[in-house]
Amino acid sequence: MVPVTPAATSPAADAAYRSVAELTGAGLWDQVIDEVDGRRIRIGDHWHVDWASCNYLGLDLDPEIMDAIDVQVRRWGTHPSWSRMLGSPRLYPMIEERLTALLGAEDTLLLPTISQIHLAVIPVLAGKGHILLDARAHRTIYDGCVHARGLGATVRRFRSEDADHLAELLREVPAGTPTLVCMDGVNSMTGNTPDLARFAAVCREHDAILYVDDAHGFGIIGDRGAGDPTPYGRRGNAVVRHHGLGYDNIVLVGGFSKAYSSLLAFIACPTPVKEHLKITAPPYLYSGPVPTAALATVLAGLAVNDVRGDDLRDDLHRKTRRVLDHLDALDVQTPNNSDYPLIQVPLTNADDLPEVAHTLLDHGAYVTLAPYPGVPKDEVGFRIQVTAAHTEEQIDELLKTLTALGTPLLRRR
Repeated sequence: MVPVTPAATSPAADAAYRSVAELTGAGLWDQVIDEVDGRRIRIGDHWHVDWASCNYLGLDLDPEIMDAIDVQVRRWGTHPSWSRMLGSPRLYPMIEERLTALLGAEDTLLLPTISQIHLAVIPVLAGKGHILLDARAHRTIYDGCVHARGLGATVRRFRSEDADHLAELLREVPAGTPTLVCMDGVNSMTGNTPDLARFAAVCREHDAILYVDDAHGFGIIGDRGAGDPTPYGRRGNAVVRHHGLGYDNIVLVGGFSKAYSSLLAFIACPTPVKEHLKITAPPYLYSGPVPTAALATVLAGLAVNDVRGDDLRDDLHRKTRRVLDHLDALDVQTPNNSDYPLIQVPLTNADDLPEVAHTLLDHGAYVTLAPYPGVPKDEVGFRIQVTAAHTEEQIDELLKTLTALGTPLLRRR
């Protein structure tokens, strides 16, 4: 019998595997969660406060959202097992209509996950043209670009947050060549957004499409007006509206798995692009559908967002600001300058990550670890994700834990 073994990989992939294996072997990763009680989780016999969840608005624990599931499941069954090409339950167009209005876009198309959208849509939009990729774009965007390259596209990287470097590369693209620029909206580690208006202007100048993944911004940031009390803006209608932009030459990708706590994703695009994707995008043509419960919670979440979404975002901002203010008081560095609820805390020494992770667990804080080579060595640390469902007491305990770690382990500003 021929043994099944992994194929050879690159040195970077090998390093990433070793890093994950070491953290897993030390009991710091790949955990099984045995029980959930609010924002507390039980792993084996130990309870921790969950600072690794991306359920930013706390809708995963909202009774109104939970109550919406039963009605739709009894109407549609647990899983209407058609691909969207064969048949879409009425829930799909209901969500697309509400989502399109919320975003202020021309049209939207729902698909199961953002990862599937990147793999399917980036190659369709780029064709055999050129892709310019933000050097710090999320790995799933990179994977979509690699797939497009395999189908004939040319892929180059531009320096993150450097619109001038992007413009320089765009000038080298032959006129009339399909060109796609791919980047994040809210960065998944720093919690910051790029100068989207500047990047959009550069793309318009060079007749390029700007493709933005706003997985962490949709549901949190949105329309801004004079007198808005928080930097989040209103309505949670994503980074394009947050920067006061329309959708000319912009394609927006987002998902409901973060702020809305549900399995579903979307692409906001012109209607002709949507119709084209319906005959070219494999997830629409072949993938199994999203379970009914997920569609029901999205629809209920949109209703909650209309009524009390801004109140949840205001509460989320206040809680996030408490953590950021405490880090400031400790003179601890974080790249977060946006007040968004993703707080990266780099370490003074990357080799201290296992020690810091064990200390956090010992103090009952379950966070997202950021090891090398997943991030550069000078950014190794951990990420705190604040949600509206965290209690004041849980934040108090987190602040005490950060104080206990102190600046010898946490990098000073």
